[in-house]
Amino acid sequence: MTSTRRNFIKTASVLAAGSVIPLEALYSRSGVRVAPSDKIRVALIGGNSMGWSDLSSFLKNPEVECAAMCDVDRNVLNRRTDEVIKMGRPKPKLYVDYRNMLENKDIDVVIIGTPDHWHCLMLCDALEAGKHVYVEKPIGNSIAEINIMQKAVKKHGKIVQVGQWQRSQPHFVDAINYLKSGKLGRIRACKAWSFVDWKTAIPKVPDSPVPAGVDYDLWLGPAPKRPFNKNHFHQSWRWYWEYAGGVMTDWGVHLIDYILYGMNKSVPASVMAIGGKYAFPDDAMVTPDTMTAVYDFKDFTMTWEHTIGIGLGNWKRPHGMAYTGENGTLVLDRKGWEVFPEKERTEAVPLQANVGVGLDLHVRNHLDCIKNNTPQKLNADINIGRNVGLVAQMGNIAFRTGEKVFWNNDKQLFTTKTANSLIIPKYNNGYTLPRY
Repeated sequence: MTSTRRNFIKTASVLAAGSVIPLEALYSRSGVRVAPSDKIRVALIGGNSMGWSDLSSFLKNPEVECAAMCDVDRNVLNRRTDEVIKMGRPKPKLYVDYRNMLENKDIDVVIIGTPDHWHCLMLCDALEAGKHVYVEKPIGNSIAEINIMQKAVKKHGKIVQVGQWQRSQPHFVDAINYLKSGKLGRIRACKAWSFVDWKTAIPKVPDSPVPAGVDYDLWLGPAPKRPFNKNHFHQSWRWYWEYAGGVMTDWGVHLIDYILYGMNKSVPASVMAIGGKYAFPDDAMVTPDTMTAVYDFKDFTMTWEHTIGIGLGNWKRPHGMAYTGENGTLVLDRKGWEVFPEKERTEAVPLQANVGVGLDLHVRNHLDCIKNNTPQKLNADINIGRNVGLVAQMGNIAFRTGEKVFWNNDKQLFTTKTANSLIIPKYNNGYTLPRY
């Protein structure tokens, strides 16, 4: 790729961040034409929610083609195919089983937007097939899986971006640059939180027949065999340990990641957690709707808080992060960041507002790294995904065991059998955990 083209891509991304102009429109106005040899052919696994958002963001870049889509629900597959065609894009090849899709030699990049319990298998299989990968966060549903995924990426050397798109959001980066300036003094305590006011109770419903067009056995994959229940399927799967880790691994990996980034840490010494189903004690969710976890990093503490059904969080923000130092507190969320001084020891910083679309910039970063073979320039590589995935899993394990858990980073183990029993997931239905 020429230097002129690289400069144009960079300029287009920055302009899109400032004015939220679709990237494909910028290319069209500039008269840039993409040669067939520069095309990047993308395939999507999992067409609901973030999987579709990710693909839509990829398709804002004119060099990207949607070569294939895969979903165990043909209803989703048909609906998303219609939407791709409405974008003026050719109809992609369609698959129900992702393993058949990976045999397609025309695919360059695979987007994994499935429930968490499938991420490890799909990433490893995609890498074995020679594909680059964009994998949604959290990268895995257990400590063993996220460690395996890190090893797999290292072995295969492909360009893998984790969907922690805040790493590409300019105002988040600006906030961390301020934090590292030292103006807040020594940071003693950090906090991250998510108050999910839009989430309501999930009423219990009986099991039911599998909907037409759904390969439910393939959806379950390595998860335990169980009858179909809509509460365990689209959207609601996040609230069951078999498939995900609740709010902690949904919002938590986004927000805790920036605590680790700002404090230049990766592993705490210990974690303790309390909480439960306090908002909706009799509904169908299993993961806690209210939870507090306290992490000890030896030179500072981090507190994670989440609750469902309440939106007025810390500093009147439904979600965010706070870094409290001797001279003041920096508060950061998706709308912007600001600084509150401690007894006039530093200057207040008014709200520095968000600019641009973080997901679009994150995808652009991934594409540029693929084009230039520069994995070191990824904004959220597998190591970043692994570090925060580990910390989030540690919080959930502390909650599920009721123990204060201590982590031996050299052995990659806890100090108790109870906590260690939750490190390695049990794969079912003939599936086996990948070995690396």
